[in-house]
Amino acid sequence: MDDRSRALLKTLIEKYIEEGQPIGSRTLSRASGLDLSAATIRNVMADLEDMGLVTSPHTSAGRVPTPRGYRLFVDTMLTIRPLEEMAAREVKNGLLPDSPQRVLAAAAQILSNLTHFAGVVMTPKRAQVFKHIEFLRLGEGKILLIVVTPEGDVQNRILPTNQDYSPSQLIEAGNYINAHYSGKSFTEVRGHLKADLDSLRSDISGLMSMALQSSMTDSDMGRGEVVLSGERRLLNVGDLSSNLDRLRKMFDMLEQKSVLMQLLDVSSHADGIQIFIGGDSDLLPYEDLAVISSPYSVDGQIVGTLGVIGPMRMAYDRVIPIVDITSKLLSGALSS
Repeated sequence: MDDRSRALLKTLIEKYIEEGQPIGSRTLSRASGLDLSAATIRNVMADLEDMGLVTSPHTSAGRVPTPRGYRLFVDTMLTIRPLEEMAAREVKNGLLPDSPQRVLAAAAQILSNLTHFAGVVMTPKRAQVFKHIEFLRLGEGKILLIVVTPEGDVQNRILPTNQDYSPSQLIEAGNYINAHYSGKSFTEVRGHLKADLDSLRSDISGLMSMALQSSMTDSDMGRGEVVLSGERRLLNVGDLSSNLDRLRKMFDMLEQKSVLMQLLDVSSHADGIQIFIGGDSDLLPYEDLAVISSPYSVDGQIVGTLGVIGPMRMAYDRVIPIVDITSKLLSGALSS
């Protein structure tokens, strides 16, 4: 695009975010500050529509941005506003050092209060450490593995086995593993296993190998949780509540949390603010939705992600600094 087209697209998106109505050529002519005729602006709009950046609703001659248009806008045209002093003070006062659980919940609530959308925080992944392991015979070819974490969480897995272990063998194997490896992460145990395997009896080494290979050690025990606040505020957003089918899909997503977990997990591996726009991102397949996220850290180590879930038509220039300062202050509150 040339500079004229970029200026008109930027003006159109800013006016649409502000007003929520399709933007016509006359409005663009006044707001852009460009000395262009209405005919010239209409030609530029037609070109932008051909490029998939704007579209014309059936009920209006004006244009609205598409997900692709929003993506170009936030990536290359957005000017971030300084955060209002009152908002900065609210974040700072609300994220004083406290128990991690309360601080994380407070961060989600502050994000919702300041943006009037939904605030979301992915909690730090739990350490893959076990306090106690137990094996129980369920029948021929099946063993129940019970793992208790230091936090008191209990995880169960059924392990298929070709060897028929006696109850005494299972008790002895559990006692040996607890005596030698309790309090260690499964990653550490894997390292020790290679060195210890030759010296262990086959029944104990076999049971230990099965416990380590179970999918539980890499998924359920290492998974963080999603803390949501203010999701009902999205019912007050006209862009979202006007379509019942989309509204239902959105709340299904919020309830199941799997899409959010994937989004936030991707954000935890990125540097700084990430913006996901529905319909433009494979990770957010719901049109009219957008997620702005940022990782947070403890003592310099990234441990989770927080963000705001709102409509695609949101004031990105205002929401981005709110998410940014919340991630920084949350990191400070959680660090020693």
